[in-house]
Amino acid sequence: MPAKPSAQLPSLPSTRIAKTFRALRHRNYRLFWTGQLISLTGTWMQSVAQGWLVYLLTKSAWNLGIVSFSQSLPVLLFTLLGGVAADRFDRHKLVICTQSASLVQAALLATLTLTGVIQIWHIIALAFLLGTINALDTPARQALIHELVSKEDLMNAIALNSTAFNGTRILGPALAGTLLGALSAWIGSQLALDHDAATRIAVGVCFALNSLSYVAVIVGLLLMERHPPTQNNNHESVWKSLFYGLEYARRDSRVLALLCLMGISSIFGFSYITVLPLYAGEILKVGPQGYGLLMAAAGLGALSGALILASLGNYQRKGLLLSIGNFVFPVMLLIFAQSKIFLLSLGALVGFGWGLITQNTLVNTLLQTIVPEELRGRILSLYTLMFLGMLPFGSLQVGAIAERFGAPLALTAGAMICLGFGLFVWWRWPHVRALP
Repeated sequence: MPAKPSAQLPSLPSTRIAKTFRALRHRNYRLFWTGQLISLTGTWMQSVAQGWLVYLLTKSAWNLGIVSFSQSLPVLLFTLLGGVAADRFDRHKLVICTQSASLVQAALLATLTLTGVIQIWHIIALAFLLGTINALDTPARQALIHELVSKEDLMNAIALNSTAFNGTRILGPALAGTLLGALSAWIGSQLALDHDAATRIAVGVCFALNSLSYVAVIVGLLLMERHPPTQNNNHESVWKSLFYGLEYARRDSRVLALLCLMGISSIFGFSYITVLPLYAGEILKVGPQGYGLLMAAAGLGALSGALILASLGNYQRKGLLLSIGNFVFPVMLLIFAQSKIFLLSLGALVGFGWGLITQNTLVNTLLQTIVPEELRGRILSLYTLMFLGMLPFGSLQVGAIAERFGAPLALTAGAMICLGFGLFVWWRWPHVRALP
């Protein structure tokens, strides 16, 4: 049962800002959103640090792809079961358990790195563990939002969740890049270590900070005012429940088209992140600080897109805006793929981030408004499957093509496929762009 909204936040300086952030009226959602801001900052720090550590250890695009594959594969394997769990069990308690497990995973990664025993197989195994946790966490965490706000604030809450995710994409990578550069230099001078050894210690610090960041979201969840959960009377088998959700998605052409858009974008668009360390280290030659800025640029574009969506409220041409985002991001990815100028690359990633988050947030919003309550967890698990579960294939294909033909060709091919599929959806499923 959604919590009743508390008083409007007195610090909001204008009606426009109050409208943009109106879901924060709800105390439970405020606790959730604030915890997410802190935790996701740590998550993005770990993502940057992990990519740079793999690059330091192996200098291999293939190994970068393998690590990303290992982290995404469990989402492909287990996220549908996570959706069934989200529809059957108390989502609040489920998210507390998964966030606690993520804390332990980050602590293990930090310990291995700081003690100097980290090897590539450790990173692969722990990436697989984190992916397994995410497969259970993501459907439950997304469906939990519906329980934290009133119905009229649901769309705003989803957009604000994207705002938190993408705002931290700016802060987290920027912090990680700065920390990797400054701390490694200080450690190297103080302990007389070579650059790679000092950087590995700085990477370990990023992992440790991520582990601590999970405390914020866990505390926020524990402080929520909770009503007794509704008794679930669904006695179907797990597999029958799972296949019923799949059948619903297959029969509803709107849901099917939205999920297909997510899958293609994930495999051939979002996989750019796998080879970003190569762009920073070998093509643009900007080092770890520049790597952090490249990550942050995409986050800046995504944040602007999420804030625009949050301010639009119940916008009645969501399908058309989704299609615009679907065309913008592959064009921007094409520009980034061919750019050898750092500032142009930053600008292209800002546009890429705006287009991708505009598409993804509207897909999430439309799915949550189209499907019935009793299927929300399962349909959102399919959304997670298409968004995160397809990343293993994206990571492998972009890593393999980049290893053989170079990263620019790999990203160019992916962008062309995304653009072509967007045009196909525009022609084959015109009712998608007409969704209100």
